[in-house]
Amino acid sequence: MRSMGDTQSGFERSFLTELTTAGRRLRTLFDGLVRQRGLTLSRARALLHLSRCPAINQTELASLLEVEGPTVVRLLDGMEKNGLIERSAIDGDRRAKQISLTPAARHQVEGIEKISGEIGRDVLREIDPAELEIAIRVLRQMIRNMEPAS
Repeated sequence: MRSMGDTQSGFERSFLTELTTAGRRLRTLFDGLVRQRGLTLSRARALLHLSRCPAINQTELASLLEVEGPTVVRLLDGMEKNGLIERSAIDGDRRAKQISLTPAARHQVEGIEKISGEIGRDVLREIDPAELEIAIRVLRQMIRNMEPAS
């Protein structure tokens, strides 16, 4: 990784700027579409994670959502109140809670996944698959570069 004194090339700066802009716009687009279904971006993201990781606890969900424990507790309280999740004790750890989706939530997840698919098709249209493959490799390397050294 470069030291703070190194200057970025124009390509690096442009790439990071465009990546940041694309991420914000994608988040805004997704948020607007899930709000039409009566969900918030946070709830939609939580539902997607819970559907993909059915045996998850609150701490693990907080980590996936990149939020603090109290934030995820408030989020889950609202989701439980709306009949989207159920929390149950985990054997051997009375403080930990396992989260499971209700049938109503599974219906919501289907809609969220449909929205995600439509957004993906729209934002990636007219992008050559070979270029997309390169972009995926670049992003994966960036993610590895940001992981803490072991």
